[in-house]
Amino acid sequence: MSGPPPANAAATGTSPALRRVLRDGESDLVAVEEPLEIRVDGEPVAVTMRTPGHDEELALGFLHGEGLLERAPAVGLTDDLAANTIEVRGPLTRAPAARRFYTTSSCGVCGKGALEEVAVLAPALAPGPYVARELLASLPDRLVQPGFARTGGLHATGLFDCDGELLCVREDVGRHNAMDKVIGWALMRGRLPLGDALLCVSGRLSFELVQKAAVAGCPILVGVGAPTSLAVELAADRQLTLCGFARRGSVNVYTAAERVVTRSGVGGICS
Repeated sequence: MSGPPPANAAATGTSPALRRVLRDGESDLVAVEEPLEIRVDGEPVAVTMRTPGHDEELALGFLHGEGLLERAPAVGLTDDLAANTIEVRGPLTRAPAARRFYTTSSCGVCGKGALEEVAVLAPALAPGPYVARELLASLPDRLVQPGFARTGGLHATGLFDCDGELLCVREDVGRHNAMDKVIGWALMRGRLPLGDALLCVSGRLSFELVQKAAVAGCPILVGVGAPTSLAVELAADRQLTLCGFARRGSVNVYTAAERVVTRSGVGGICS
């Protein structure tokens, strides 16, 4: 199997997201995976396996997706400067559950139990924006993924306006972490809810990604891969337009297809 494109000169420097290893006796780049503990007012709330970088965004995006934040609080290193730890200052919108979250880089929050426990309440999304099918199909090609180009080991989430302009992109070994980082970026800039924006992910579409998009108020979620049955069910319930298999100029629309227009040359109509 052929690997990712070879690293260029810019990739030879040190990056917290990349690490050099030996492969068949030669130097190679791999994506870094390390734990991050998220604390709220000194109390551990979650541990996630993530790629270092944009940790403040990750912490805020994760807490927002769990329905614990409505606006961005103070966030930064802990007072004791503990490694791989981020401190968020409360108050939260509600007390976290007594259990602690542990998330892996592959599946997000695991072992959370019944669907009712996983689902964070979010209002049904309002109509619009109306976006050309051609534009939605092109979003994966507009994702900027330098880490993936160097390692082949990172997922990406991109936030776009309804004309297809890239506003923010984040990469991580965990697809859910990449989404949290983008939503955290938007939260820190007062851009939530994302009622006039589009989200695009570089892989499959899971229930958790749909949940995070719905809680962030984003009406359209596009993925390169396939959706799961629960992802389609939740997207239909929240009236979120879910699009999969976006590649080579085509895209499948699974839910809320009324937002997708088919006239060539149409971008997005934010309304």
